[in-house]
Amino acid sequence: MDMLPAGESTAQVGRWAGQYLIVQLQGESFGVDITVVREILAYLAPTQIPMMPDFVVGVINLRGQVVPVIDMARRFGRPATALHKRSCIIIVDLQEGESRQRLGVIVDAVNEVLEFSAEQIEPTPQFGAGLRTEFIRGMGKMGGQFMVLLEMARVLSMDEMAALATVMTGT
Repeated sequence: MDMLPAGESTAQVGRWAGQYLIVQLQGESFGVDITVVREILAYLAPTQIPMMPDFVVGVINLRGQVVPVIDMARRFGRPATALHKRSCIIIVDLQEGESRQRLGVIVDAVNEVLEFSAEQIEPTPQFGAGLRTEFIRGMGKMGGQFMVLLEMARVLSMDEMAALATVMTGT
């Protein structure tokens, strides 16, 4: 029998079935739930903001809205993303209750959208993925390979987003 994280049942893991945007980050593929992806932009250099966490590379102007930009690799405790012609910024909308935050996430490349059924998603492993387990929604199985499906609300935690919003609005 598979070991499930505390409080996580097979039925709960199955609720993550759906479409995922597959992104490349330092030679690895990750899945981002398509329901949080608003758009994909060609990379543009963010304006740097002093005294931000190192994974916040700055802000961009998205049609008049100031959007913080996160380097996903740095967020995972890795070296900064090396920029090249396929680098892009994924704009994500995250919501918890009444609070909504729009953020940009730098990745090496966007590959495709894949659909994972409940049977193709395994529970979060307790070790070995090289990421904090709370960042992982589950492991998607596709063609005999496993792919990390990210829990973006935890990768970009509401507490950290609230702190960013406070800095951005000056309140």
